[in-house]
Amino acid sequence: MQTDTTYLPEHFTNRELSWLQFNSRVLAEAKDPRNPLLERVKFLCITSSNLDEFFEIRVAGIKQLIESNSNDPGPDELGAQETFNRIHQRVREIIGGQDELWLETLKPELERNGIWFHDIASLPAERQRWLEEYFVKECHPVLTPLAIDPSHPFPQLLNKSLNIIVILEKADEARYGIVQVPRVLSRLIALPDNPDGEYHFVYLSKLISTHADKLFPGLTVHGAYAFRITRNSDLYIDDEEASNLLRTIEEELRKRNRGNAVRLEISNQCPELVRQFLLEKLKLGKDDLYPVCEPINFLRLMPVTEISAKPALRFKAFSPAIAAPLQGDADIFEVLRHQDVLLHHPYHNFSSIVEFVETSAVDPSVLAIKMTLYRTSGDSPLIKALIHAANNGKQVTVMVEIKARFDEANNIAWARRMEDAGIHVVYGLVGLKTHCKLLFIARRDVDGIRHYAHLGTGNYHPRTARLYTDLGLLTTRPEITGEVAALFNALTGMSEYTSGKKLLVAPFDMDDRFLEKIHRETAHADSGRPAFIFAKMNALVDPEIIAALYDASRAGVKARLLVRGICCLKPGLPNVSENIEVRSIVDQFLEHSRIFHFHNNADDELYLGSADWMPRNLHRRVEVVFPVECGKIKQHIIQNIIPAYWQDNTKARHLQPDGLSDARPADDGGERIRAQAVFMRAAEKEKHLAPVNVQKPASELIPPPAPDQT
Repeated sequence: MQTDTTYLPEHFTNRELSWLQFNSRVLAEAKDPRNPLLERVKFLCITSSNLDEFFEIRVAGIKQLIESNSNDPGPDELGAQETFNRIHQRVREIIGGQDELWLETLKPELERNGIWFHDIASLPAERQRWLEEYFVKECHPVLTPLAIDPSHPFPQLLNKSLNIIVILEKADEARYGIVQVPRVLSRLIALPDNPDGEYHFVYLSKLISTHADKLFPGLTVHGAYAFRITRNSDLYIDDEEASNLLRTIEEELRKRNRGNAVRLEISNQCPELVRQFLLEKLKLGKDDLYPVCEPINFLRLMPVTEISAKPALRFKAFSPAIAAPLQGDADIFEVLRHQDVLLHHPYHNFSSIVEFVETSAVDPSVLAIKMTLYRTSGDSPLIKALIHAANNGKQVTVMVEIKARFDEANNIAWARRMEDAGIHVVYGLVGLKTHCKLLFIARRDVDGIRHYAHLGTGNYHPRTARLYTDLGLLTTRPEITGEVAALFNALTGMSEYTSGKKLLVAPFDMDDRFLEKIHRETAHADSGRPAFIFAKMNALVDPEIIAALYDASRAGVKARLLVRGICCLKPGLPNVSENIEVRSIVDQFLEHSRIFHFHNNADDELYLGSADWMPRNLHRRVEVVFPVECGKIKQHIIQNIIPAYWQDNTKARHLQPDGLSDARPADDGGERIRAQAVFMRAAEKEKHLAPVNVQKPASELIPPPAPDQT
């Protein structure tokens, strides 16, 4: 069945505007009084950080299209200029909501709870003297005042750096000076000698502005105002032309801080004349200007959210469980020889993956370890274990994605360290990012060489594994591990990838196979059979997938979509998507897992993986979506995990047919269900389960792969 591609522009939501609606959902959590106070501040910080990346990448790209007079609209038919205009309007609304929330709600609430942010002029004289001394000793030595006049051109200010523009006068002549604040200086200054339970802060920008005269002696200061520039931070790399990809990316990283300016944020107290001066120097227009309250960057409030002495103002501390089959003294290799194991992070401890690799590094029976690495922590225990394995003489291969946005420098450093340890490091395929999450271990067991694999939806990142919801499968099923081995060979060698029966792999066959499964549900509905699709992902953008879902809806297929972020599909449109519901959950943990369930006439197919339904994931990245074939695990996901998400009536928001608004369900007085709380309670129960005895009959062993798969 071919997809009907005749849907109209009004059937699609603009990608950028949909993303801004997602960020509004994050801001809504900051506004929600049911969340603890410091968590609300954290959501405010995240909203600000999200906008930074949005401007650095997405708005920067749109401005380039405008400058090149390119008019290549998406399915919604909005051109670059119209998209930019709508972005500007929507961002102004979001920023206004941020400032109002901070000044009228969060800041006063913090003060009522003993956390204060002071204007310096309102402080007692002794505290003002302490701050002046702090400025002289800690700040003045590292600040460089920059004059702007014919002999001093406008400086090259770094991306997202804090700056102070100072209005100066000398001999009745007005001029400007700029102070770029180095990142070594804390943006929040904690005042000393506070009563128990109280915290008092002053913004660094206010301190510098107050004492700007000390930076420009002999001149009269008429005002000092904080501002920040956001620059184009995308990397422009031609893999085929780069003779040394590592060096090319390092060179691009050095340029990132100095890309073209795309946004100017400035104190809303700054005079109009100064604003226009900065816009002219930065070659920006009036729609690139965003006046804001201080702090200029809400992300600088993040340290406040970590105040440990205020536990009542934070989410209740949660300690993850060890997955039941791996509890106690369980031998992970013995466990996996008998059964698959599902890991549900952050409810299950990521330490199980770390210990799996650490055990493999010292196990004399382990022959080889292969792994993909998209993002990891700066002190990654996994990489240390891989280096240990290489030192123990095992064959270790790691595919490092050094084009992982904003983690490039970290990944380059790890790649060099691993190469120095003798690990074979591969940088992926030309023109593609390697985004799949795979770990493969070859081990000589008593019955032959066996393949062990971990396939996941999230990065091998111990820190984010405590903050993101992800699913991972540990398995030795030969049909799956054999295809994982073949994929690694294709990624690291010269062989071409040949589609298998189990894994859906982008950019080779994933899009076609997803479309086939959607079309199959459509055919079932056309024939009067039950048809159903559930899909959970971060983003739904691909127009062909959306068109296929519209076709399925028109045929009577019920589709439930849980899309955290961008969704270009409009649900509930008459004669188009009446059978499609779209919901989104923003909560304590970042929803990151991808789950795909196709009813298939009661022969359920269930898949997990690394890919969203976006063109970049389906066509420009190496992604893996894998089947869940263990009946017990499949049943658990279909009967417990998916329903918990769909029944959430506390954090879930329902996308409306306009595609740009959403609403929480009305409180009908019934049971309040919050999916993440359901999973946390289940993890607490799992902690108290008796350790599982895996000493089962040999007949229950999962057989090793056939010799030609080894």
